[in-house]
Amino acid sequence: MCFIFSLIPATFWATIGYFVLFASTRTEAGLAKFGRILAIWIFIIALLFPICGAYASLSGNCLIEQILNRIG
Repeated sequence: MCFIFSLIPATFWATIGYFVLFASTRTEAGLAKFGRILAIWIFIIALLFPICGAYASLSGNCLIEQILNRIG
């Protein structure tokens, strides 16, 4: 369950990463290099959300699942 919910912020960060990457192609050389490096860091952040969500789901530490089990 945590993995599914972790895809929402991952999609958000990936969209921002693509926007930064696109914007970096429209600038001068020095700023374009900085934009590409920044886009790579944003993509790494986007990858961390599903990794952490999968870890929480597989280890049984998913708070969302525990709350849903208490309700129903």
